[in-house]
Amino acid sequence: MYVDEVGNSDLESSDNPNHRFLSLSGVVLDLAHVASKIHPQMEDLKAEFFGSHPDDPVIFHRKEMVNAKYPFEALADQSIKLEFDTRLLSLLRSWEFTLITVCLDKKAHKETYATWRYDPYHYCLAVLLERFVFFLRRRRSLGDVMAESRGGKEDIRLKKSFERLFEQGTSFVEERQFREALTSRQLKVRPKANNVAGLQLADLVAHPSRNEILRDHGLLEKDVAPFAARVIDILQAKYDRMGNRLFGKKFI
Repeated sequence: MYVDEVGNSDLESSDNPNHRFLSLSGVVLDLAHVASKIHPQMEDLKAEFFGSHPDDPVIFHRKEMVNAKYPFEALADQSIKLEFDTRLLSLLRSWEFTLITVCLDKKAHKETYATWRYDPYHYCLAVLLERFVFFLRRRRSLGDVMAESRGGKEDIRLKKSFERLFEQGTSFVEERQFREALTSRQLKVRPKANNVAGLQLADLVAHPSRNEILRDHGLLEKDVAPFAARVIDILQAKYDRMGNRLFGKKFI
């Protein structure tokens, strides 16, 4: 599972509407599918539109792409943008992945709990990993987790949070279940420059997924952008579910 976050974990910033919500999205992928389909198709798309080269790879990053910033200046041309968007949406639809997104209203939790027991990031990660473990157990599979490096202290915080869950479990998942489902007690952390396809895919879908959850709860201040709305439509078939039970979206 490749993890991307939207927002920050600072509880003191929760009164600011721009920083009220923290979400973690996990994209679950089979590594064989990454190697045979997602990575080569993603690299072909980058090379065609942005001149990506193995010695100097372009790394997909949603924010720069939306704003047509370097190295995505070509997207300022509306005809090129339309063609690229169409191709990317087609790939997102064809790629086989399962999505789990957890969104936390920091303001509501700060007001509800006089003493906050958890770091917001740790709380979101706990809920995300619970659902990943349930996903793996239903399939009698094993899994691992990777997040994008944020640097120094942030990486240490992420790894300690993951290891604590692995060793102590949660109220809903015993530590034994974490150990049986996850192949490592260590969270894998990779920098953006490593060009990890799974992390880039998580980056592309995390923001639309978070906005969908906020929209579902009447908490989105402005309409979803047209392209994001099309991504959200695709994600409906990607969220983790079992029959009529939806596990892939959680608002807390």
